[in-house]
Amino acid sequence: MNVEIAIVDKVGVLAINRPAVRNAIDLPTAEEIAAALDDFEARSEIRAIVITGRGGFFSAGMDLKALTATNQRPITASRGAFGVVERPPAKPMIAAVEGAALGGGLEIALAADVIVIAENARLGLPEVARGLVATAGGVLRLPNRVPRAVALEMIMTGVPISAQRAYEVGLVNHVVSEGSVLTSAVELAQTIAANAPMAVRAAKAVALNAVHWSGSDGFMLQRRYTDPVRESADAAEGARAFVEKRPPVWQDA
Repeated sequence: MNVEIAIVDKVGVLAINRPAVRNAIDLPTAEEIAAALDDFEARSEIRAIVITGRGGFFSAGMDLKALTATNQRPITASRGAFGVVERPPAKPMIAAVEGAALGGGLEIALAADVIVIAENARLGLPEVARGLVATAGGVLRLPNRVPRAVALEMIMTGVPISAQRAYEVGLVNHVVSEGSVLTSAVELAQTIAANAPMAVRAAKAVALNAVHWSGSDGFMLQRRYTDPVRESADAAEGARAFVEKRPPVWQDA
């Protein structure tokens, strides 16, 4: 299998397992990633997701040798390139990045909501140096994650940035010691998973969609996500648990 799956206390962990090619992704691997994410989405006991790579690498992006041999790009019908970038999970997802995440590797990380990175990692979009454009979400998402000038410099020069620089510009959430990235990401995912799952998904959806809403329209448009939460059993349980000074017991939904 090109992808390893584990469940750790309500957190689904997806690990790309092709270290011999720096976890580069061919079509079969992309299809395995999409299928694993579909399974995580369907399982109510999984409330958060971590995506990572084995062997000290996150992902080198597209497997160019496989592309040359088969003429098949790693694009899935359900989730797009690399099995994730065009339709990331509705559940919260954290990217745990060791080593370099360049090109498609960074685009996979950008499909996550939160990025935890090793202090030795590098991030970049080198496509322009190869006569290409990062079309798997890199050019689309990066300007929404960092200041526009920083994004344009990364996009137009193709020069990778360090983990510390990525943290300084707000591209990543946490920089941790080499070898501890997955543990740190799972711990963060467990913190998220401890919250009401319906509320977390709704809050994520509002945050992602709000960039397309203008002014006071946002207060009206968010209601399609927030009203069901307000009327849910979890909202009542949260209030009861607070009054009774006990941990809440959420619905698995």
